[in-house]
Amino acid sequence: MASAGTHAPSQPRTPRSLPSRHVLGMRVDEIDPVQAAETIATWAGEAHADLRRPARMVCAANVHMTMEAHDDAAFRRVVNGADLVLPDGVPMVWALRLLGRRRAQRVRVSPDLLLSLFELGERRAFSIGLYGGTDETLAAFTAFLRSHYPALRCVWAVAPPFRPPTAVEDEQTVEAVKSAGVQLLLVGIGCPKQERWMAAHRSRLCCTMMGVGAAFDLLGGKTREAPVWMQRAGLEWLFRLLLEPRRLWRRHLKHNPRFVFLFGGQALAARFGGRAREDGRRGKD
Repeated sequence: MASAGTHAPSQPRTPRSLPSRHVLGMRVDEIDPVQAAETIATWAGEAHADLRRPARMVCAANVHMTMEAHDDAAFRRVVNGADLVLPDGVPMVWALRLLGRRRAQRVRVSPDLLLSLFELGERRAFSIGLYGGTDETLAAFTAFLRSHYPALRCVWAVAPPFRPPTAVEDEQTVEAVKSAGVQLLLVGIGCPKQERWMAAHRSRLCCTMMGVGAAFDLLGGKTREAPVWMQRAGLEWLFRLLLEPRRLWRRHLKHNPRFVFLFGGQALAARFGGRAREDGRRGKD
């Protein structure tokens, strides 16, 4: 599979220079897959060069995250304060285009962006850490990394308890990430928990953190990838729902119809009310 890591690198852009739009109040940045991989890899390298730099935070936006942000102003501020908000879901790309960003592209975090970052990590020798999943999931995922990316430096991996960690456990995690020299920390504990965790730890860590959802399960072989036609049609949610109906049906029943209705209103207002050129810097806080 071709990935961004196989292209000639483009000049990273700062978050402020990226065009963006607010989808139901939540910021989504317009960036292509090559720029995204290069930017995140560069940030990881900067963490290695300057251990005093506060942590960067990267979010992967989809319908679920958008509706969580719409319903919770505090969570909306968390996402809008991230360094980079990627259009991970196909509906996010459609939303950007309907709001005037006609050239918006999808940046699919898992597996495409991650595979690109693993390639860049091998070439540039930045280290990664893993936080999330279960012991079994992480074992399968690290085995995948050793098999496909033998030169990649995976220096730390922990499956946290499903309960909230104690203050002592949390401090131990922070110190372990620092001691291991993690430069790119992949956080896979699900939305909105992972975004809140990253925001709470930005001032205590110096690496780049990226929310990756169920990526450990996918690349570790626990779950399957949706067929290409379903990906292109924006139906990956349906594929996952069919695989895990008990876990996911409430989420999709709650969020998907509301997103269509509410964003439909925003898109109509943008088209007929003259707001399609919003500057992308204002969110509903």
